[in-house]
Amino acid sequence: METQTKKTELLQWLENVTDLSVLEQIDAIKNRNTKPFDFEKEWENGYTVEEAKAESIRRIKSWWGKKK
Repeated sequence: METQTKKTELLQWLENVTDLSVLEQIDAIKNRNTKPFDFEKEWENGYTVEEAKAESIRRIKSWWGKKK
């Protein structure tokens, strides 16, 4: 289907939408972050193996208490 035709159909449908939850979902789509995911940058900012292990241990201990 042609882009302009699809947009026109959606606009016509949207004019008649009264369900607030549907409108909120559409608004969330409109406001979502559209920046592309930069895997290399995320990888550089991620945990090292040692940091990940320490963080895992810290979180598990926080869930189960300070048992060793």
